[in-house]
Amino acid sequence: MARKLVAGAVMALAGLGASAQTPDAALLKRAEQVKPEALKLLGRMVNIDSGTFSEKGLNAVGALASAELKKLGFKVETFSAAPAAGKNIVATLNGKGKGRVLLVAHMDTVYADGTAKANPFRIEGSRAYGPGIMDDKGGIVVALYALKLLKESGFRDFARITVLLNTNEETGSHGSRELIEKTVKEHDVALNLEPGRAADGVVIARKGSGEIGMEVQGKAAHAGVAAKQGVNAAMEAAHQVIQLSELGNEEKGTTVNWTVLKSGDRSNVIPDLATAQADIRVSVPEEFDRVEQDIARISSKQLIKDAKVSIHLRRGFPPMPQSPVTDALAAKANEIYGELGRKLTLESTGGAADASLMFAAGVPTLDGLGIVGGGIHTPGEYAEIESIPPRVYLLARLIQEAGKGLQLPR
Repeated sequence: MARKLVAGAVMALAGLGASAQTPDAALLKRAEQVKPEALKLLGRMVNIDSGTFSEKGLNAVGALASAELKKLGFKVETFSAAPAAGKNIVATLNGKGKGRVLLVAHMDTVYADGTAKANPFRIEGSRAYGPGIMDDKGGIVVALYALKLLKESGFRDFARITVLLNTNEETGSHGSRELIEKTVKEHDVALNLEPGRAADGVVIARKGSGEIGMEVQGKAAHAGVAAKQGVNAAMEAAHQVIQLSELGNEEKGTTVNWTVLKSGDRSNVIPDLATAQADIRVSVPEEFDRVEQDIARISSKQLIKDAKVSIHLRRGFPPMPQSPVTDALAAKANEIYGELGRKLTLESTGGAADASLMFAAGVPTLDGLGIVGGGIHTPGEYAEIESIPPRVYLLARLIQEAGKGLQLPR
């Protein structure tokens, strides 16, 4: 269903990419000129390990971004991300117009400490590589340079521009959720700097996310001498994973995938503890309720009756369904891209992000405005170098239009 909705939106907006409107020549020229400088800053950020649990790395990236924001005249504040690591950053700049614009990106990556040293920033042909280069350090850099271009142009026709940099998006933003929800309600438009899609697209719909955690307690015993005296936690966990593997619902867009299983550390000992985790994605929020109910019903059927099974669903990001207000904001973005003779693709994704929190707060939200690339969450993560100028231009112009005040359906 989501693909059909997005396809319809693309058809409805197809003419906008061919817009004959003239671009802002000065803004476009500067967007093209700053590419080497932007790449240099991107390289510095990529070469800092800033996995979600890396306090030192997150604060180092935050310090680098804060220094750039202060140069642009922003007031920079930091906020605790507890229980997550690092400090969230909120930077504000007041203008003379009426539109309040929020830009959001995240500083954390999925990579462990040492990854940047083993796989540092590098350029090969038309692509730049490195951990977190597009998810989401490229988004931070696009935001910084779009704001730099606007400052150079003397643009002040906005009430407020706020930049929020999150330290723990990759694990569900549990240490930033309240800050995001409070901040977004003080704005008229939210622009999320998650990566641009490989087909030069933005995101107009996202699935919600969550995690299922399971713990099975058993009883240890010698595997060769007294196995029947034990209670095999690993066997019960395996049984539960198999019978709970059918929790998904393809028709409703719900997926449940068991991804982490742990038990025991010696082959000759019946394990007394086993744990497992699953990733859940939903297109509609009521599917969280249905899965939770099915977990309780199905997990009661145990293979080993003396094992103690505990399973819980932790809800993460809510779904961000396609909506008229998002379509209207995407249409404005496509109109701007048409100034460059380009057309954005409008996409739905199973990935979850902060855009869902902002959309759920009732604020018009557009996502996927960062750098274009691919290989997210893999050693081959890359950014398309030539996407930097048009993406910087697109964001700068969107901020201009939103700052003046957009008329969007509510």
